[in-house]
Amino acid sequence: MATMTFAQKVLSRASGQAALTGDIVNAKVDLAMSHENSALVLRSFRDIGAKRIWDPRKVVMLFDHRIPANTIKTAEGHKEVRAFARTEALPNFYDLGEGICHQVLPERGHVLPNMLIVGTDSHTTTYGALGAFATGIGATEMAAVWATGEIWMRVPETMRIHLRGKLPPHVWSKDVILHIIGSLGSDGADYRCVEFVGDTVSRMSIASRMVMSNMSIEMGAKAGVCFPDRKTQEWLSGRTDQRWDADASSQMADADEELEMDVEDLEPQVACPHQVDNVVAVGKVEGTKIDQAVLGSCTNGRLEDLMAAEAMVRGKKVSRDVRFIVVPASREIYIEAAEKGTLASLARSGAVILNPGCGPCLGGHQGLLASGERCISTTNRNFKGRMGSPEAEVYLASPETVAASALKGAISDPRGA
Repeated sequence: MATMTFAQKVLSRASGQAALTGDIVNAKVDLAMSHENSALVLRSFRDIGAKRIWDPRKVVMLFDHRIPANTIKTAEGHKEVRAFARTEALPNFYDLGEGICHQVLPERGHVLPNMLIVGTDSHTTTYGALGAFATGIGATEMAAVWATGEIWMRVPETMRIHLRGKLPPHVWSKDVILHIIGSLGSDGADYRCVEFVGDTVSRMSIASRMVMSNMSIEMGAKAGVCFPDRKTQEWLSGRTDQRWDADASSQMADADEELEMDVEDLEPQVACPHQVDNVVAVGKVEGTKIDQAVLGSCTNGRLEDLMAAEAMVRGKKVSRDVRFIVVPASREIYIEAAEKGTLASLARSGAVILNPGCGPCLGGHQGLLASGERCISTTNRNFKGRMGSPEAEVYLASPETVAASALKGAISDPRGA
């Protein structure tokens, strides 16, 4: 294949034609995901007169946002989707308790490098951490995908971000991506495929790369990718028997825009209310009183996140004025963290452990904030009203910064904890 960007290569394969930047192509989807909004997709699916899903093996549905059901309306939606999954004999339906879609799909081997993946959730970009082109779509678009297995898409421009250097102690990939978003702005990568490259990314675990890809949407990206390597191979080993190669990351064409960032002197970062790109070094807001601290979500609810926070609070008690809520991203993570004693240690320090799922990030029924309250969270959005009252405030930070803040009762620099 001629030299192309990652987006061009994936969409050329998926569409069966040379897909150049700016072209609109009709592409065959490798994997389609939806969560509770499957009920909305199902109604649109029936409205267009569709009878059967084009390929049940390529559709994944699960519940993760409002679990267990928080209202009668939610329960009815769950019931409708469960019945549909049984009727269609869908092999990849995961009921409540398995965890967040963006963690469960990779864990269960559904995500492979070079795939074209669409999901009815904006943070579907997470799968780019394993080298997939993954993007969010709407419920009506997904209904058409269920029926045809295809979607039209404009081939995005490419932004390549070179990250250099070794991260300092107590600085994480969450700090890196927050700094990037703060520098570029919430529209800095609008409809672009962002490629994260460089030795900093090579050093990152798959979990840390998921943070980068997950939050690429917060600067407007269509997709955010970290190219597959030995760590990808090791992570996928035992999760899938499907073959894949790293061809899409070789002989890359020039990007439309290339940026460079050295992380050696990076400090812990905090996104302040009410925008994700309102980012400052932690010292700028240190001492700001908090009422709640949240550790979890599809951004930072993985084992390395829980372990980093646990190491920070081990043998200590969180502030009596802080509600410290911990939400493992999946059942697998929950069990492993339990077996390692991580959850027990967090609980001894005063944390409340919730079932795997989206939890407070959704602002639906767990960990809602009252008027005037303030939360620091490892989640990915801090818009007004996101976590409860529109008169509350949400700050975003890394697991260590959240844990250090929970101990002090105020936003704190983990380097001094």
